[in-house]
Amino acid sequence: MNENLLNDLERRMNSSIDVLKKEFQGLRTGRATASLLEPITVEAYGSELPINQVATISAPEVRMLNVQVWDQSQIQTVEKAIQNANLGLNPIIDGQILRIPIPELNEERRIELAKVAAKYTEESRIAIRNIRRDGIDKLKKDEKSGGIGEDESRSIADKIQKLTDSSINQVNELLSTKEAEIIQV
Repeated sequence: MNENLLNDLERRMNSSIDVLKKEFQGLRTGRATASLLEPITVEAYGSELPINQVATISAPEVRMLNVQVWDQSQIQTVEKAIQNANLGLNPIIDGQILRIPIPELNEERRIELAKVAAKYTEESRIAIRNIRRDGIDKLKKDEKSGGIGEDESRSIADKIQKLTDSSINQVNELLSTKEAEIIQV
């Protein structure tokens, strides 16, 4: 049971870190990357589809994205979805390709993006701490019911704390990397 608890907590903490990584992908750093458009959904064929299911996204240059729409009739819809995503991008239609110039970031925007990255990071830390709290609560409940002894409970609590510290360190490293990427561009 104790290994199951630790494995469950580790899985949940790792998924919290994965969410942070995805949120960081959506932060524009002035460099063109296909992942910048991944969160965008397009109203196509009667349903909401991720943009990568209606087009191919590539970055031929450092400050340019190309979106090759597979179905010519969907090009306007894809353009509108990109404009409505509030990423500050203005696609230019060139036949069946949308060319999206990535504007250079000014200092004010970089600072703003760094603050957003810090906010995402803090949310991730809070989620990890909440997961730790859930694990400790479960542990205390087991100890009260007589399922495990006090010494074993203390030992598992230490392991949970080490897991939490490790996860928070990962989150902090991700933030450092992202801030350097934002400021350095």
